[in-house]
Amino acid sequence: MAGITSFGAYVPLFRVGRETRNWGMPIEKAIASHDEDSLTMAVAAALDCLADMDRKSVDALYVATTTSPYIEHQLAAIAGAAMDLRADILTEDVSNTLRAGTTALRSALNFAAAEPGRKALVTTADCRMGTPRGGFDQTSGDGAAAIMVSDQNVAVEVDGVYSLADPMLDTWRAEGDAMVRSWEDRFILDEGYRRIMSESIRGALGKWNMTAKDFSKVAYYAPEPREHGRVAAEFGFDRSQVQDPLFGRSGSSGTAHALQVLICALEEAKAGDRILFVGYGDGADIFNLRVTDKIESLRNRHGMKGYLESKRLMVDFNQYLRWRQLIGAESARRPASVGPSVSALWRERSDVLPMYGTRCKACGYPQYPSQRVCTNCFTWDQMEPYRFSDKKGTIYTFTKDSLAGGAIEPPSIVTVVDFEGGGRAMLGMTDRVPEEVDLSWIGKKVDLTFRKISFAGGVHNYFWKCMPERFPS
Repeated sequence: MAGITSFGAYVPLFRVGRETRNWGMPIEKAIASHDEDSLTMAVAAALDCLADMDRKSVDALYVATTTSPYIEHQLAAIAGAAMDLRADILTEDVSNTLRAGTTALRSALNFAAAEPGRKALVTTADCRMGTPRGGFDQTSGDGAAAIMVSDQNVAVEVDGVYSLADPMLDTWRAEGDAMVRSWEDRFILDEGYRRIMSESIRGALGKWNMTAKDFSKVAYYAPEPREHGRVAAEFGFDRSQVQDPLFGRSGSSGTAHALQVLICALEEAKAGDRILFVGYGDGADIFNLRVTDKIESLRNRHGMKGYLESKRLMVDFNQYLRWRQLIGAESARRPASVGPSVSALWRERSDVLPMYGTRCKACGYPQYPSQRVCTNCFTWDQMEPYRFSDKKGTIYTFTKDSLAGGAIEPPSIVTVVDFEGGGRAMLGMTDRVPEEVDLSWIGKKVDLTFRKISFAGGVHNYFWKCMPERFPS
């Protein structure tokens, strides 16, 4: 029987909160940086899920989001390359609904069950926007979650699945819309969320001949805190059974929200626990989960617990508005950007997406970018591929450029990074506070993170940047 064999999560470093100027709200929510989007966050969560696993063992990749940076281009193909998965795998994007994450999970379970031994990875992320400081903006947040499924070493068994489809138009975005639209609150809650959740959960429990008392935990999506409490009360779930829905901490992350709440429950679960898991959107997907003793082998992920605790409060909400280009700022007086060469992106895809360089077979010295001649022993054409994106590094030197950073996030900080095990590369630095970066940072440890470099000519250009070590070892 196929089930969950691993999980991972990602929550952006930056948050807005009570002390953020011009925010004015007593709640906290996660904010994706200016160079993050649903693709980069989905990759981050998936890498947390993979941890020390063999990436080449993955047989299928599902990416779920309602905020794809492309209308026509498969994110799963890009994400698979960035994670250095095999090319001969099934890749699929699942979109256009808030329950895309749980729908992708159902598809992954079917894939893994169809042929013994196969592994399917589901990663989901969203970066949804509402009117600044409006009701939706207060409850939403950015983030990602990932689940691995297989029929081997199952940590969470799936004892039942129930789905319900409903065409209720409660929240939506049409092509060209930057922000989420919704109808009148009372109508969409009465006839949408409340009715659909009630009908679907009631149908699932009836099918399985179970009640609220049969579950250790219940983890589910909700649009806001009060509605989350209404569902628990209707079915008689005790407060101790209800997993924290993350409002006021990171916020509702769209397609990733239900999976993030589930991961929070799994991080505290023990063998024998039974979890009711519900994804919502244009209907609902409901899972009857049972935790096995293999859950103890999954305690080494950063997961939701680690990422929630690792944070930096944004000083001014206007910084977020600049990141989302909702307020203008004068750009440097330089020629307009042009799109990157698609030919070059294809030709150098191995160097760019999984960040492969070379390592000399004669002396073992790694170097980036790929070389034919070893810069250490000068041996010709004795190179093998070498992945740098999963290596830690230290700052050898850096420079600040107040013009190159543009209007969104000046100054640009460019570093020269020495990698553990050898090799050196020039990388931009992200998730940093410019005022803190000084000469004392020479020798500081950094991690690599997959980020967006630019957007021009309709092309999103991605590469790896360095960031201050988020989880010091």
